[in-house]
Amino acid sequence: MKTVKSFSDKLIANISKVIIGKKDTIELAVICLLCQGHLLIEDIPGVGKTMLARSLARSLGGSFGRIQFTPDMLPSDITGVSIYNQSSREFEFRSGPIMAEIVLADEINRATPKTQSALLEAMQENQVTVDGVTHLLPALFMVLATQNPIEHEGTFRLPEAQLDRFLMRVRLGYPLEKEEIEILDRQQIQHPINELEVVASVKDVLSAQKKLRSVHIAPPVKSYLVNLVQRTRNHEDIYLGASPRGSLGLFRAGQASAAVQGRDYVTPDDIKRVAGPILGHRLILAPGARLQNRNEDSILEEILENALVPGGDIYSS
Repeated sequence: MKTVKSFSDKLIANISKVIIGKKDTIELAVICLLCQGHLLIEDIPGVGKTMLARSLARSLGGSFGRIQFTPDMLPSDITGVSIYNQSSREFEFRSGPIMAEIVLADEINRATPKTQSALLEAMQENQVTVDGVTHLLPALFMVLATQNPIEHEGTFRLPEAQLDRFLMRVRLGYPLEKEEIEILDRQQIQHPINELEVVASVKDVLSAQKKLRSVHIAPPVKSYLVNLVQRTRNHEDIYLGASPRGSLGLFRAGQASAAVQGRDYVTPDDIKRVAGPILGHRLILAPGARLQNRNEDSILEEILENALVPGGDIYSS
């Protein structure tokens, strides 16, 4: 796993030149990339959501598409349209911004549910269908969506089916005082993203994604993983728990977390590390939990504390 660790270290270090003091969140974004997943970045305006997505895309040097979601946007604005060519007397497909390797879906909750659903087929099956014709997306395809959880005027809540297609949901949060001073210093002359270099190719990403599958996860760790997901389905404060897609996401992200640290085996700590970003947005809380001002993060923390962690020589299993 040395090559995967080297790849991820270069990527994390490069993005950290733009996103200051958020190494853990950057690592989660890289883990999501290695898992061939999609990332939802949810936070207030101005903390660097769009910059994180742009920095990741620029570091890879692949094709980049940006979609600025608005209430009047149509599904064809995302997928593309078929236009009749009078000279050839045939319909020609004009691809939309979704036909890129890294796609930034900015303020995704500003689009109507009909437009949001245009992403479903692309995110799940790596293809889009326009006028009955299927068009394949690139081998490397990742959607990085941003949304503001505070402002609700003129927004449309993402449906559960859409949320479930995102492997992870992360938040950046405010920087510390010394980190904010460093942000001011770095942007005094120009924005550091303008000088960001390409440190990995699309071929490197695809190679790292393949190597990830060989990371060993012992049966006791698998049982621990599934037990965590089962607990979300049986918790009194949760109306609807995580689906098997959540279990698969936790499995892949655990492998990626181990590989990023240079290991070829998964530990319970790897599962704990990614449990919040993987499972949090897949839970629907019970009405009583909302009345008590409980949230997904506090409930997951409680589940992690109460779950029995496997011990002993589990890695030889």
